Amino acid sequence: MAENCTRKLIVEICNANNLMPKDGQGTASAYAIVDFAGQRRRTKTKFRDLNPVWDEKLEFLVHDIGSMASEILEINLYNDKKIGKRSNFLGKIKLAGTVFVSAGAESLVYYSLEKRSVFSQVKGEIGVKIFYVDEEAAPTPPEQKEETAEEKPPEEEKPAEENKEEAPKEEEKPNPPPPESSNPQDAVAASTSETNPAPEEENNQPLANKEEPPSETAKYKAETGKSTELIINNLELRSLSGDRNHIGYDLVDPMPFLYVRVVKAKVANKEPACPLHAKIVIGTHSIKTKTQIDRDWDQVFAFDKERLNSSSLEVSVWTEEGKNEEAPSSLAESCLGTVPFDLQEVPKRVPPDSPLAPQWYSLESESETGNDVMVAVWVGTQADEAFQEAWQSDSGGLIPETRAKVYLSPKLWYLRLTVIQTQDLQLDLVSEAKVRSPEIFVKALLGAQLFKTSRTQVGSAWNEDLVFVAAEPFEPFLVVKVEDASNGQSVGEVKIHVSSIDKRTDDKTEVKSRWFNLIGGENKPYAGRIHIRVCLEGGYHVLDEAAHVTSDVRATAKQLTKPPIGLLDVGIRGANNLLPVKTKDGPCGTTDAYVVAKYGPKWIRTRTILDRFNPHWNEQYTWDVYDSCTVLTIGVFDNGRYKGDKDVSIGKVRLRLSTLDMNKVYRNSHTLTVLSPDGVKKMGEIEIAIRFCCSSWLSLIQAYGSPMLPRMHHVSPLGPAQQDILRYTAMRIVTARLARSEPALGQEVVQFMLDSDTHVWSMRRSKANWFRVVGCLSRVASLVRWLDEIRTWVHPPTTVLVHGLLVAAVVCSHLVLPTIFMYAFLILALRLRYCRRIPYNVESRLSYVDVVSPDELDEEFDEFSTNKSSDTIRIRYDRLRALASRVQTLLGDVAVQGERLEALFSWKDPRATGILLVFCLFVSLLFYLVPLKVLVLGAGFYYIRHPRFRDGMPSIPINFFRRLPSLSDQIM
Repeated sequence: MAENCTRKLIVEICNANNLMPKDGQGTASAYAIVDFAGQRRRTKTKFRDLNPVWDEKLEFLVHDIGSMASEILEINLYNDKKIGKRSNFLGKIKLAGTVFVSAGAESLVYYSLEKRSVFSQVKGEIGVKIFYVDEEAAPTPPEQKEETAEEKPPEEEKPAEENKEEAPKEEEKPNPPPPESSNPQDAVAASTSETNPAPEEENNQPLANKEEPPSETAKYKAETGKSTELIINNLELRSLSGDRNHIGYDLVDPMPFLYVRVVKAKVANKEPACPLHAKIVIGTHSIKTKTQIDRDWDQVFAFDKERLNSSSLEVSVWTEEGKNEEAPSSLAESCLGTVPFDLQEVPKRVPPDSPLAPQWYSLESESETGNDVMVAVWVGTQADEAFQEAWQSDSGGLIPETRAKVYLSPKLWYLRLTVIQTQDLQLDLVSEAKVRSPEIFVKALLGAQLFKTSRTQVGSAWNEDLVFVAAEPFEPFLVVKVEDASNGQSVGEVKIHVSSIDKRTDDKTEVKSRWFNLIGGENKPYAGRIHIRVCLEGGYHVLDEAAHVTSDVRATAKQLTKPPIGLLDVGIRGANNLLPVKTKDGPCGTTDAYVVAKYGPKWIRTRTILDRFNPHWNEQYTWDVYDSCTVLTIGVFDNGRYKGDKDVSIGKVRLRLSTLDMNKVYRNSHTLTVLSPDGVKKMGEIEIAIRFCCSSWLSLIQAYGSPMLPRMHHVSPLGPAQQDILRYTAMRIVTARLARSEPALGQEVVQFMLDSDTHVWSMRRSKANWFRVVGCLSRVASLVRWLDEIRTWVHPPTTVLVHGLLVAAVVCSHLVLPTIFMYAFLILALRLRYCRRIPYNVESRLSYVDVVSPDELDEEFDEFSTNKSSDTIRIRYDRLRALASRVQTLLGDVAVQGERLEALFSWKDPRATGILLVFCLFVSLLFYLVPLKVLVLGAGFYYIRHPRFRDGMPSIPINFFRRLPSLSDQIM
């Protein structure tokens, strides 16, 4: 952004809903105080209203545009004590600068009010719009600048603009919110009475620093949103583009590379139009630069130092001077000279050292003199800035399909189309005569997606929702057609620009319905009207992965995104003992391996190491983590696209972040297993280093009590069948978009990483899910058998001991629950010694791949629909597979519940079990201090509490239980 640009942050306080009564009369007189970057603003007071509406815009000056993303905006609601006499605090919200959007992209967002302390009584929500506007300041004339530099005006004659710039320096820290025992309005007035004795009518102006009203240009930009700029948080910038430049390679081993940078050449006795190229020779390695006439190459070559077979380097310059008489089809090359280098004398460079400056070297030749070449030679590592754009010896040079890349999934939205009714339809008179009550239906198309409403008679209403998946950049049109069900002909259609559709972030934002004229064709410019409502839903998270291996749960709308809670560092070190995948030069096998890792919308792809069974990539990448209960997916593939073939999967690794300790480095080798119609095969091992960094324990622990999916998934949920259809649609969209990248991320790679075949019937998966259920129920069966042994006196000493425990429980009933929770506390504490210290991964035994029959594998890899039999059998077979896939999913969901409960007591998720550990200790003391009858009565009253004290969100225990890990992410 230009230096003469200023930025203003506009905070529009719209309304609040369902506030807590504070005045003793069942109402509240609410007003809002907004703090940002040392500036404070206040809204008007809405008297005696639990659902106040302000619709006031408050302006703030952004002092440092670059650090706006790290600023915090705080909004506090208070009850005006001039009306009531009770506590004045009504709630607060804190928003990070990463949710601010440019003018024109803002939308009304409702945030739940938070408590200031444990004892605060707060409920309700507040709706706000937040956006920023950029203004270009008037440039200072040169004469004025010279005057300012030569003559400094006295202090008493300083312009008002300088005084305005000095005022914020005195208030670098925002004023704290007023205490509950004092009047916040009086506190604000007292703190600002000296600097701003503004009248009460101008309460939407700054209290600390009064600013000029917005100019016409600023109003225009605020309305049109023409001035925009991308603001990226430091963490986001580091994870997107700073994988190599902003972090150290501390999780991987340094790989020495010999770098040769050939810049340009000076030739004394040749014509300027003579083409030249440089050649680099190291033992058996030989490579040449591009042939150019301007003699300016500026190319960097990186040679794997461990695979060099010579201790000397030669850089030579060659000229191409027309055709050779002996070989007319080729150009005659002549060497202009050579520069030798001793590799033992080559300097070493390690970032953050500055790049090595190239130097001119004289070309040594017997026949040519006065020729020079500019070259720089140094020894570095893969962390060198020149490595990514250099010609790489281990990945085939400058082949685009073999180089490391970072990909981003498209931003996905749910598009909701509500079909209400039609009017004045111009139906075909022939069909209308044949059918007394013709039936019609509505068909909507968005790209390749097609959905239909139910059939209804003309004049009736549908009120049906059709939900699509829309990806940015959007498809040009949403086509809505009305068709006659009696003859299948189209009555009319309307095209709606997707880019003009309104966006909303929650269910409280009203979307207006509209009437559209239907166009029947060239001869029917008017075919009736249709009443519809259409919007883009930003409050949902569009699932593009299987639910049990999801890596991102954020809402689509940027305004609802919370700051990241940590960073995930992944080092792709290497692979060992890979099996050959394809043949090369006859019967000899080879493997050209590369790695793809996905977490959230970010995909990374390492460079391809050609023709090695023990490749070493040693590349490190970073992701932002917004939720620890997510899964990182890493896949290994054989590159066939650079030769025109498809890529072949070698294996996959899945790691759940909640099973990792914070700030601990895990370096482990994971087995790569691939399943094919011929059976399961171990393809080798991959070595990965992973570290989950989190600076705040509190934010990490608080996440276990919040819902995984955004609020809209619980307030206005989608049906299971509809969600599955939308998930597979999103998978296809992501696959198609990534396949259009350059170089492309193949369709087979994306589908393998997203587990697009989890819904397909598989006898092997059904058996694995069944044995998971049996494994969970075996604990209950063991308890029943133990009780039966106690009852039947199989072991008399144990039965006598149980009799004593029973008598003690009856006599000292108040010690039963404290003893149980204390016993659970001790058991969990002892089990900490035996918890697994390595990350969990895909297990072949749990996937039931070792005992699967060839016929079951053939059925699993069979296409849907099958071609194994005749038409009748195929229909019955597909119907059976569709039904069995639902049973398979049900078995998996049942198994998940038991596995989550088992993981809670086995320290699989250390933080979750730690929470339970503290909870057991607290409940043990609580049951010891508080009588059981009081607790039972309180629990009963809480369970049957009035609906006024309920909300539609899941409770904390349910959210906690749903976040526990299961074995789903270890099933192949």
